[in-house]
Amino acid sequence: MEDSFKRKSPEEMLKMITKLQQGTLKIYIGPVSGSGKTYHMLREGNTLRQQGIDVVICAVSTMRRPETVEQLGALERIPSIHWVRQSDDVEMKDLNLDALLARNPEVVLVDGLAHRNREGARYATRLEDIQFLLRNNISVMTTVNVYELEGYTELARQLTGIAAEYTVPADTLELADEVKLIDVTPETLLSRLAEGHLKGHEGEAVFRQGNLGILRELALRLVAEGVNESLREHREEMGITVTTGIMERILVSTQYHWNGSIYIRRGQQIAKRLNGDLCAVVFRNMKQPLTKEATVFRRNMIKLVEKFGGHMEELSVLHRRNIPSTLARYAMEHQITRIVMGHSRRTRWQELWQGSVVNSLLRRLRGVDLFLVADRAAREGERVVPAKVNDVESLTYRRLSEQEMKEQIGQIQRGTFKIYIGAAPGVGKTYMMLREGNDLLRKGIDVQIGLLETHGRAETVEQMGHLSVIPRAKRVYQETRLEEMDTEGILQLCPEVVLVDELAHTNVPGSVRQKRYEDVLLLLNAGISVITTMNVQHLESLNDAVEHITGVRVRETVPDRIIQMADEVQLIDVAPQALRQRMREGKIYATAKVEQALANFFKIGNLIALRELALRELADDVDERLETQQAKIALRGPWRRQEAVFVCVSSDRHAERLIRRGFRMAYRLKAIWHVHHIHIGESMSDEVKCHLEALEQLTIRLGGQFHIHHSPRLCDVPEILARKASGARATQLVVGQARRVWWLNGYRGSGSVVNRLVRLSRHLDVLIVADYDYELSGM
Repeated sequence: MEDSFKRKSPEEMLKMITKLQQGTLKIYIGPVSGSGKTYHMLREGNTLRQQGIDVVICAVSTMRRPETVEQLGALERIPSIHWVRQSDDVEMKDLNLDALLARNPEVVLVDGLAHRNREGARYATRLEDIQFLLRNNISVMTTVNVYELEGYTELARQLTGIAAEYTVPADTLELADEVKLIDVTPETLLSRLAEGHLKGHEGEAVFRQGNLGILRELALRLVAEGVNESLREHREEMGITVTTGIMERILVSTQYHWNGSIYIRRGQQIAKRLNGDLCAVVFRNMKQPLTKEATVFRRNMIKLVEKFGGHMEELSVLHRRNIPSTLARYAMEHQITRIVMGHSRRTRWQELWQGSVVNSLLRRLRGVDLFLVADRAAREGERVVPAKVNDVESLTYRRLSEQEMKEQIGQIQRGTFKIYIGAAPGVGKTYMMLREGNDLLRKGIDVQIGLLETHGRAETVEQMGHLSVIPRAKRVYQETRLEEMDTEGILQLCPEVVLVDELAHTNVPGSVRQKRYEDVLLLLNAGISVITTMNVQHLESLNDAVEHITGVRVRETVPDRIIQMADEVQLIDVAPQALRQRMREGKIYATAKVEQALANFFKIGNLIALRELALRELADDVDERLETQQAKIALRGPWRRQEAVFVCVSSDRHAERLIRRGFRMAYRLKAIWHVHHIHIGESMSDEVKCHLEALEQLTIRLGGQFHIHHSPRLCDVPEILARKASGARATQLVVGQARRVWWLNGYRGSGSVVNRLVRLSRHLDVLIVADYDYELSGM
């Protein structure tokens, strides 16, 4: 960028010089005590020491956990100041600042960022101690739990009843140069508790499974927010002004009218469901005073938006025809990803003569979805406000059928399935899989490696330990000798647990099963437990999002149902800068590929966005599991009952994106979903047949139903789709924006297939998906 040649201001230079004289702060954050923060901090400290960096520890609490004690290694310990808290006779440890200054190490490892010091100490809190060390050019690594951060403390208390003993300011993470999330599943924590590795925590409310899930989701979403902010800053530095990351920003466009509150409530429901920001705009002529009725609506709507934590603005327009351009400009300036508004109430002839706000807006929007809220009053005679869901099923005494009995027995006999997922290659998924395999082996469980890809990484090879490797099967393809996982050999050996790397791998053509995840399903059904790895970019429904972020279309994918059926899914989180450094050190790819990777897929912007994608995707998965257990404890709130999603696709290149969007919407709503295509004419070319077969396979892989209908004329398509949607009892319609020449669209766009279908579907919620290759994590 040309900005890199600009002379730095005195303020900028002073800031950079001051930074050079300060230490670096890294914070490990986790959901609860026992999640592994201290273990990973000590492990990194040992790695730095091996690199010749002077590292010491002070006030570190291992809680006598064997694996954590083991990580102390040869790290030098600076004695802490011990004292007894009078209120409960608990022994506490303060940092010995004078001893640390005298020793003057390069890095200090210290636990408990939220710790409060003894009376009379130099500083009242550990955070102030750490800031003192940083000012003295001593770097610090430390740990904190999510519920110890103000802002999350009260939320955690409301959701779980857990009160933090001590807290740190909400902006503490902003002080850190790096924040690393240590993710851990509730199942793993409960296992550690049962094995006695979390002594002193028995019976604590924090270790109830539902509470663990909630705190885990809070940690995931907290770090995702920070990642989104870092991506925004990075793109501003690069001069990029497009929407950052995958975070939804919902804009409700409404009027001071009785249905204004309904639209705001619906917008809030969508924003909460997608963990996005909410804002609202109202258009009015500022030269004209409000009526008494409008004044009342205005006051109530402002209170409602404030209650939901949103932001509301009034935009001045002199004429209705200016609304679309003003709204589109506002959406782009504020990086809106979805506009929520009501259906047009005009007839087709009124739209032809006077135009339509919706149609005019669609012509101006770029990369912004449009969500039209159903107007059910005309059809059902009521004003619909989204209802809460009660997922508690009534007890049934019905005897199971033979088929149901077989399915239940098969589920009981199935092996346990765990997936380690990361934002990119090299984050340490395989390392963690092998570490867990060795832990299980030490407990006397028969664990073997079914397929391992070390990529020549020394630390990964070292982590194999005493695990035995099942030889690979040999395959010959086009006169080339290749190797694949020997699934049949594993079935014969029948270990209790098998470790399988790279779940998204495509097998050699001619193999019995096309994909490695199909091999894994076979092993699970045979009662063999599987621990495996994959990257977030291989998730089928995120294929478009990853292409938009990186410019790379990922060809090897895993259906979302594989993630959903896993017993545990655990994220391995690494900061982008740390990942790029690992790349430079040759720990991910061979030296010859490093520069090319850093300049393409491993660009800092790509890695930040993929990290956010992984964090939010796993947070949603955690929330889905919480909803399954008990709807009332899910963070994102309920949706309406009995939803059915109806996706309309053509045979163009955007069809796959619409299908994936339809799936994600249906999954979030616990809804059935259908994909419908109308073919014009009787005959169908081989190319079109092939493309439709691919669309059908994608729909089936994602759990939907695909339908093809025929029509002799294009003009009949809207009526056919509307009729099929009614037959399917659809509540949500998903269509793509139509970009056709004016003589196909009709005058002012009122005659296009999409616009006519929307007009026939005013009793449905309609999502009109943005017209360029852009995918979000939501519905």
